[in-house]
Amino acid sequence: MAKKYSSKELDAVFHSLANATRRKIIARLCETPCTVSQLAEPFEMSMAAVSKHIKVLEKANLVRKENDGTIHRCHINAEPAISAGAFVKFLENKAE
Repeated sequence: MAKKYSSKELDAVFHSLANATRRKIIARLCETPCTVSQLAEPFEMSMAAVSKHIKVLEKANLVRKENDGTIHRCHINAEPAISAGAFVKFLENKAE
């Protein structure tokens, strides 16, 4: 298997996307940048729990946070997902 498919970055992307809450956060950010409070609204969990999910997404470089005083706005970064998609495509080609 090619080295590019065994990177720590790719591991972080798949780890972060393995959780339904984080996938929902990513989907919301694909529509528009949001504050942490806005991202927390649809979930029945504490702000601390949502913040932990966001940190996992940040570690995978799927989300970047922009701080303006006390307001933390999150933005999507789709670049790491491209590598994950390439790996899935690689598997699809092997399955044919």
